[in-house]
Amino acid sequence: MIEKWLFLQINNKMFKRFFSYLFLFFLIFNFSFLFSCKGESNDINPGDDPNFTIISHSDPGFSTTNRKVSVFGIDIYAVAEVNDSKLLHAANVLAQYLDNNEDGLVDNVQIHNKMIENKSFVIMWKYDTDLDINPPNNRIGQDLGDDETNPNFVINNRQGQFDASLEEIWHIISHSGYAYAYPEVFGENPGTTLTNAMDIARGGYFITVPQSYPSNAWYTYYDYTCEYECMAAEYIYWGITSILGAQENRLNEIGNEWILNTPELVQSIDSGLYKLLTSQDYNLPTVLPDGAYNQ
Repeated sequence: MIEKWLFLQINNKMFKRFFSYLFLFFLIFNFSFLFSCKGESNDINPGDDPNFTIISHSDPGFSTTNRKVSVFGIDIYAVAEVNDSKLLHAANVLAQYLDNNEDGLVDNVQIHNKMIENKSFVIMWKYDTDLDINPPNNRIGQDLGDDETNPNFVINNRQGQFDASLEEIWHIISHSGYAYAYPEVFGENPGTTLTNAMDIARGGYFITVPQSYPSNAWYTYYDYTCEYECMAAEYIYWGITSILGAQENRLNEIGNEWILNTPELVQSIDSGLYKLLTSQDYNLPTVLPDGAYNQ
């Protein structure tokens, strides 16, 4: 009798233990399911662009960003707060600058090769702290803000808020591409074809920003943090975007820095720059990107 009672007690304990384990398993399973669902909701949306796909990444030095788009091998990174549509717009602008005739091939293989060699990238940010990145030393990059990117600028007849992607993306192309592929022509150091023209546009050779530019200058940038090489990067940007028509309605905004806001003004006043940027030797863009590559 005692042995039967002990047997029942043991079975009862085993039964309770079994259900305790089963309940614990049930809780673990449900928590795992909930967390996995949460993870799925944070999955990267690939977007709906016909040419480019947003993907996740684990590239070293870009831990503050959660996704990127690759355009002809050039990465555009974005933090989570950047709008997908703006990220894809930037990708299209980069593609149109590099493949301006939109035949699926880069127009200038030499500058593209240099950009690949320099591991060029663009990082899109929402807040200043988003730029706290540590990319490898052998990478050349440029930043672009979410709020300053306006996909509607060009399609709205170049009216309203300017689209900074036209500037910042051009900067990475000219700085990591043209300046490296043609250092004697597009180099940002003194004595190149580009900077010789810039010295004329500034009314003289100034290694640092002067207190006052000569009255005959038409390029008068007063940012004292912008050294000579930076001045050259801004100069070619003003030239190419004015020739392409991006600045035609912006004289009131930009006149304190650049007054040749149309292709006609660049051609008539800064003939050296116009000749350089319209030369067929370098396959520079002839059409302003509108953010709709091959569409």
